[in-house]
Amino acid sequence: MKLHIYKLSILALVINLSSCKDKVEVKEEVLRPVKYEVVGTPNVQGTRTYSGTAKSSNAIGLSFRSGGIITKVNHWKGAQVKKGAIIARLDNVEANLAYEQSVSALNAAKSAMNTAKSSLDRIKSLYEKGSNSLSDYEKAKNSYQTALDQFESAKRNKSIQATQLSYGIIKAPKDGVIVWTDGAVNEQVSAGHQFAELNAGKDMKVEVGLPEAVINKVKVDMATKIEFSAIEDKVFEGRVFEVSPSIDPNSSTYITAVAIINPIPEIKSGMATNVIFDFEQDESIANDTLVVPVKSVGEDGNGNFVFIVESSDGITGTVKKQQIEIGELTPSGFEVKKGLNSGDKIATAGLQTLINGQKVRL
Repeated sequence: MKLHIYKLSILALVINLSSCKDKVEVKEEVLRPVKYEVVGTPNVQGTRTYSGTAKSSNAIGLSFRSGGIITKVNHWKGAQVKKGAIIARLDNVEANLAYEQSVSALNAAKSAMNTAKSSLDRIKSLYEKGSNSLSDYEKAKNSYQTALDQFESAKRNKSIQATQLSYGIIKAPKDGVIVWTDGAVNEQVSAGHQFAELNAGKDMKVEVGLPEAVINKVKVDMATKIEFSAIEDKVFEGRVFEVSPSIDPNSSTYITAVAIINPIPEIKSGMATNVIFDFEQDESIANDTLVVPVKSVGEDGNGNFVFIVESSDGITGTVKKQQIEIGELTPSGFEVKKGLNSGDKIATAGLQTLINGQKVRL
């Protein structure tokens, strides 16, 4: 009996070990993203594409100017609102109390002013009849002036407190659509918290970050082409209307605004876009000369090289180290004498970390 139980135990252990071997953990392969450009002649290389984001040309941020707890939200994301509509409000307990105190102070100052005015009129009449002295009359005038000054001060204070009270209310400055909201009822927010964004116009723009290598080639009124991944088989006309004079520290690029000339309702704020710029080329370069960006060319013991990206689906691919012979350095990049063909895709960043044969994501 004991021998039988021992055999069963050994059999169970063997089965468990076998099942553990069958469970092989498969790790998902993470492909490194790679930026690339298509090798071409100067005419092709003159066309550059940069990623951007669609936005309303009249987007207005709506913020609370005081801190407090949100007590009411009348309009959420996607709501159509009219100018003056109350979108949200805070509890504003302190501001309400200060306003009520200012109203009380104003009423008291008004009453004191009226009393001083009546006293002045009475003493003035008696002075004119010779029943009061000049000093009594002067004292009454000073008392009235003091009461008048206090009344005017109380009026200004009430106006200030009324303004402070409005800081806890967000109203729509124009007709438009609420794009997004950030907050909920009973949530504590601080002064300056942007609660919502209002699209107050139908015109759309694209904001795109441009590197310093091309920013001086971009001018206001420059024509562009705009493509949306969410809107297939349609190219929109664009025109540059704003070029930032300083670099954005977050992206290390110059933020450039491009107006969409012929927008359609399908274009939504936040959509990803590709903005195509057509830059002029150096006329000294022959039209059949291949040109590659300087940043795409590396150098090792065998000479200069690039990484060709071979891809069949345009999404993933494999990098291949390719030795090349370069010529003159031009404003557009290096001339290529040997080693590349027009239409080849080459990596344009991170050459030091790429490995021959490495799988990548375009």
